[in-house]
Amino acid sequence: MFKTIKNDLPASIVVFFVALPLCLGIALASGAPLFSGLIAGIIGGVVVGSLSGSKIGVSGPAAGLAAIVLTAIGTLGGYQNFLLAVVLGGIIQFLFGILKAGVIGYYFPSSVIKGMLTGIGIIIILKQIPHFFGYDAAPGGYFQASSENTFLSIFKMVNNINVGSTVIGLVGLGVLILWDKILTKKAKLFQLIQGPLVAVVLGIIFYVFTKTHETLSISGSQLVSVPIPEDATSFLGQFSFPNFGAITNPDVWIVAFTIALVASLETLLCVEATDKLDPHRNVTPTNRELLAQGTGNVISGMIGGLPITQVIVRSSANIQSGARSKASAIIHGFFLLISIILIPRLLNMIPLSVLAAILLVVGYKLAKPSLFKIMYDLGWKQWIPFTVTVFGIVFIDLLYGIGLGLAVGIVVILLKSYQNSHFLHIEDESNGKHKIKMTLAEEVTFFNKGAILKELDSLPIDTYLELNLLKTRYLDNDIIEILDDFLIKAKERNIDIKLVSKRGTEENPKSFKEFFRTKPKSSLSLS
Repeated sequence: MFKTIKNDLPASIVVFFVALPLCLGIALASGAPLFSGLIAGIIGGVVVGSLSGSKIGVSGPAAGLAAIVLTAIGTLGGYQNFLLAVVLGGIIQFLFGILKAGVIGYYFPSSVIKGMLTGIGIIIILKQIPHFFGYDAAPGGYFQASSENTFLSIFKMVNNINVGSTVIGLVGLGVLILWDKILTKKAKLFQLIQGPLVAVVLGIIFYVFTKTHETLSISGSQLVSVPIPEDATSFLGQFSFPNFGAITNPDVWIVAFTIALVASLETLLCVEATDKLDPHRNVTPTNRELLAQGTGNVISGMIGGLPITQVIVRSSANIQSGARSKASAIIHGFFLLISIILIPRLLNMIPLSVLAAILLVVGYKLAKPSLFKIMYDLGWKQWIPFTVTVFGIVFIDLLYGIGLGLAVGIVVILLKSYQNSHFLHIEDESNGKHKIKMTLAEEVTFFNKGAILKELDSLPIDTYLELNLLKTRYLDNDIIEILDDFLIKAKERNIDIKLVSKRGTEENPKSFKEFFRTKPKSSLSLS
């Protein structure tokens, strides 16, 4: 780990600059004390980073859990009761790891997963619009019969816009877009100094220079508010602790299981995505990751922090900055700790509208309009579970949305795949080189992801793989993606691939996606 410190230290600085505003912004979106987001960021970096088997993954408070946290705090009747649910959720996650449930992510179709992330992105956008325009009322539910639900807050905001908050919010949003689309491609300096940090600095400068301005001034209720410790005792007094007296409340256990399930899913999905982004193609042990995340959530909940997952925004920034080991994630956690000790007054000058701008960009990246077109073009087998999941999450509840999407996805698969979808694996030796013939069955669906991944990962170096699809009439898009991802590992391990199907035979195909693409369908009928 110390051998790569010259790569990891610069990367940790970049990740810190990305994480600081996101920790505060996600706490804001969650309706939790802003200090709780910083606690989660510290624990995610120092504790989870130390225990995790991921070399480049970074953990912290997740935007994907913001909707659950916001609803749960109100449902459970207080933040201390919610912290108990976080602790219990961490214990459940730890048990998931012991039970080797790290493969659970493979049994969710990608359409539902993408629908979950898109729905979360839409909720984040809706909930940040009032903060962006300086409206103080905290949005509540979605379409529930509430006096202050999300959509009602947006309507009320129209007559309560704060000019100063709106101006700096628009400036921050412009900076983020400019940084993301143009400047980061122009020079390495703009990759080192991240857009969110620049937006936050401009927000602080704007606040300082407009404090006495009649029109542009921003009130204290529209600024970050973290406690300012005068000494060690007051610093320790900032931490909240769970109310263990609520352990008999069944709602606490429901929220705990929800946190454990969604946090585990989001972590496993992020692990899969991060491993794909990693230029060195390190493979993260998923069961160990669940043990690390569970431990982190127990500790975070015990001292007042938000739930933790591995997060793609910080992980991708870590990779792009050249991190080589887990030292980067750990050091960034210590930087967060130092910031809340040394510069809390500076943090309290950050306008909430700037954090809202950062979260609007996060939400947009999760729910890009282009994704809807992509999913539609992939065919009804992907489009219907995707849209059901999105609408279920936005208009009902996150867990309901995922459940509805999964139920529809299973029905779609059962309608199409009524036969046994196992595959055969035959191996022999010839001329000192492994020759393996893998024959896929007539129907191959996302249920086979885990088994196929295991078989491909177990192939030895210097192998000649014949992938036979002559009998395969239905090959799910999830499987095609797995095969396509395997091409990178195959080159690194000197594995030659011969693809045999009714469409022809090809040696070492450049892309399985291109080979099977006759028209834009997610699940390709090969007959």
